[in-house]
Amino acid sequence: MSVVAESVMQGLVQGAWAVLLCGPVLVVSVAVTVFVVRRRALAAAGSAPLGPDQLFWDLFLGSCVAVPALLIPALVSPWAGLVLAGAAAASGIAAYRGSPRFLAWRAGRREERQQFSAHQAATLQHDELLRRWQRYELDPACSIDYPALADVRLPETSALIKAMRTAEQLRTATHKGYPDAVGTLAASLAAAERAAGIPAGIPVEQAG
Repeated sequence: MSVVAESVMQGLVQGAWAVLLCGPVLVVSVAVTVFVVRRRALAAAGSAPLGPDQLFWDLFLGSCVAVPALLIPALVSPWAGLVLAGAAAASGIAAYRGSPRFLAWRAGRREERQQFSAHQAATLQHDELLRRWQRYELDPACSIDYPALADVRLPETSALIKAMRTAEQLRTATHKGYPDAVGTLAASLAAAERAAGIPAGIPVEQAG
């Protein structure tokens, strides 16, 4: 009886070690494989379907890690194999169900970074456009030489003032439309300058 008990205890210890050593490798490899396949399938939705060659290699590479991590503990202890098989199935299901949410979160983070970068670039351009416009207001010579840029009755000047207000309103809230508003402001300022007789690309000091 003691020999049987000792044998059972030894099997339990070996199985526990097998689970501890191979379990993380198996769970991670299954989860990563399912995630990669799921990501490719979601990316291919609405376009070219996932190719069988790519699917084969994804599954093959994942199985090269997962199968030994499952078989070795199963040979050491059958109960360890059952435990690891259940853990592998659970990790695969979790990765399959969680992939869309994770990918959506990652896409949202990437979009936020892109929007922040675009907002910073638009802010620099906005400041430059305001400095360019202020020359017509603060420099008496420019005000005398180009009065059209202060005459809101002109369509180009009126559009410029509206574009300036819109860009200023959207600037403070990191609004998605802010970069477009700054682009509209740049185009409106260029149009107002052309209407006032300032050649494009020539500084005001030289044009005057």
